[in-house]
Amino acid sequence: MSAVEQRLEELGLSVPDVAKPVAAYVPAVRTGNYVFTSGQLPMKSGELMVTGKVGGEVTEEEAAACAQQCALNAIAAVKAEIGDLDQVKRIVKVVAFVASTPDFTGQPRVANGASELFGRAFGDAGVHARSAVAAPVLPLDSPVEVEIIVEV
Repeated sequence: MSAVEQRLEELGLSVPDVAKPVAAYVPAVRTGNYVFTSGQLPMKSGELMVTGKVGGEVTEEEAAACAQQCALNAIAAVKAEIGDLDQVKRIVKVVAFVASTPDFTGQPRVANGASELFGRAFGDAGVHARSAVAAPVLPLDSPVEVEIIVEV
């Protein structure tokens, strides 16, 4: 078990199985010293945690929990690509898409669900650049989608 997985276990979390793609793509691709993940939805046990728009049917707190699950799914995709999470030198970039109502402006707080998990799991290597982007709708009516770029 990697040090990253041990830190996750201390948080009561574990790296899930890689979420199956919902279309024609792969969960992650490695090129050189970088791994790019596809957008990860908040799939848990094969189902979305919640559906709908943040600021509407989904609360900000629920969306932040979804972002955390997206981050776990991204970590799973990276692990499937490289084998050992201790090979991660840095989480370079995180992009969080938040399906939200037009008046909701808390996308950065939702994205913190993912960002804070990366920091706890990877320590200094988890500090990253980030974009938190509002979207009118996401696949399967998911409230959040997260993709990452990792240096290995």
